[in-house]
Amino acid sequence: EVQLQASGGGSVQAGGSLRLSCATSGFSFGDYAIGWFRQVPGKKREAVSSIDNDDASTYYARSVKGRFTISSDIAKRMVYLQMNRLKPEDTAVYSCAAVDVSNPIGSDWYLDADEYDYWGQGTLVTVSS
Repeated sequence: EVQLQASGGGSVQAGGSLRLSCATSGFSFGDYAIGWFRQVPGKKREAVSSIDNDDASTYYARSVKGRFTISSDIAKRMVYLQMNRLKPEDTAVYSCAAVDVSNPIGSDWYLDADEYDYWGQGTLVTVSS
């Protein structure tokens, strides 16, 4: 059974940092892309970043590029999202998701939530001004 669990959220001041972790199990880690998505009440889910563990390519939403860094630890089956210079608009519930990329389907979809098949529960990030 594919399982993903996001953790590491918390409350920080604007300009601060947090590192989110996504613990995974139940699938061939190196054959999957892992994405981070966020959502606030009343708004649709928004892509943040993703990493393709098959080729190590990374993708970032324009709103976080240069501030956030996604990375994977293959041995630990973990994906991290280092969030620096946080802004109040980063406040959201952050979730990690996974999709099998062992069969390539292109490279223009990594930030499309509809492409991800497995989702974990989210972790709340609150950034105060």
